[in-house]
Amino acid sequence: MKEKVSIVLIGINGYGKVYLNELLAGNENAYIKGVIEIAPEKSSHYDQLKELDIPIYKDLEGFYQDYKADLAIISTPIHLHKQQAIYSMLHGSHVLCEKPATGNPKDVQEMMDVRDKTGKFLAVGFNWSFTSSVQELKQDIIKGVFGEPNRFKTLVLWPRNQDYYQRSGWAGKRFSPDGEMIFDSVANNATAHFLHHLFYLLGETADKSAGISEVTAELYRINDIETFDTCAVRALTDSGTEILYYSSHAVREEVLPRFELEFDQAVLSYQSGGNDGEAVVARFKDGTTKKYGDLQHNSLAKLKVCIEAAASNSTDILCGIEAASTHVHCIGAMHQSVPDAVAFPQELVHYEEKEKLYWIEGLSENLLDCYDKAILPSENDIDWSRIGKTIKL
Repeated sequence: MKEKVSIVLIGINGYGKVYLNELLAGNENAYIKGVIEIAPEKSSHYDQLKELDIPIYKDLEGFYQDYKADLAIISTPIHLHKQQAIYSMLHGSHVLCEKPATGNPKDVQEMMDVRDKTGKFLAVGFNWSFTSSVQELKQDIIKGVFGEPNRFKTLVLWPRNQDYYQRSGWAGKRFSPDGEMIFDSVANNATAHFLHHLFYLLGETADKSAGISEVTAELYRINDIETFDTCAVRALTDSGTEILYYSSHAVREEVLPRFELEFDQAVLSYQSGGNDGEAVVARFKDGTTKKYGDLQHNSLAKLKVCIEAAASNSTDILCGIEAASTHVHCIGAMHQSVPDAVAFPQELVHYEEKEKLYWIEGLSENLLDCYDKAILPSENDIDWSRIGKTIKL
């Protein structure tokens, strides 16, 4: 790397502060050219930005009138991703956009077209996809080390209280005031990584995810939101692998992410905080095992990868818009499957005033049991469960 990569940070509050912290701590290969933030004074680094004389703008247009940047990093509300990514590419920047790529499946092709027209990469920040351990695992899947994939399933239960849903005007919303699709939910934000991960591992190349042919969802809510805080989903990939995904914010106790990947010749498992730590373990039918490295060891591998790609002006990126598009289409199909999330029965609702947390009695146990059995709640004789329509893609 001969010259440092210039970076414009679009959004420095919320998740954007993670990138800001990292870059202000010093990076020998990159520097901040400017930041875009409508409320920069809310940042704990505001004074430091002023001292370093880093330009601060309220909008992208102002920045690009005065400067250029090799790499734009977008950490803004979901409904702004498409417009900001396209504008940045058209003004000469490669792009690292936080997940999800967009809330509207119809945006995907336009984002791809502008990417191709400008010759810039458009990366989407699903953390695990950029790590060496996931890349090693994915290459073994592509090579057929474990045989044919049969079923992939994942579960994560993360409590989120009222502060979480009141942190912004778009949290839990379907549409922005301008009519742009947001569809913020447990599956399209906090736990989106784990749904995408299953699709990504099944992609035929390093920069692709498996396509899906159908989706059947169960969507529920207890919080006062327009989307859902709990879901159980079954999807089928184009090649017939079954995908099962369970997630909820409406629980009292945290259950860390776990997944199980079933193949003809092996079963691969991961349980954060379990006996194997953060490693993925493959257990073959012949009794042998193979371990893959810590999945959590480098949540900012995406930043390093994108800085290196921008420095060489490469358009090859591990998790770009193609790889992220399956997640976008799955979320769209989930909302078609269940247009209005089912409200949990009031007799099961609990509220912890100190924590400002709504939670559902027995929900954690129900979802864990469904995960173990590889079935949906409606297939497990749970009274409150309601299955949605099967959507063909």
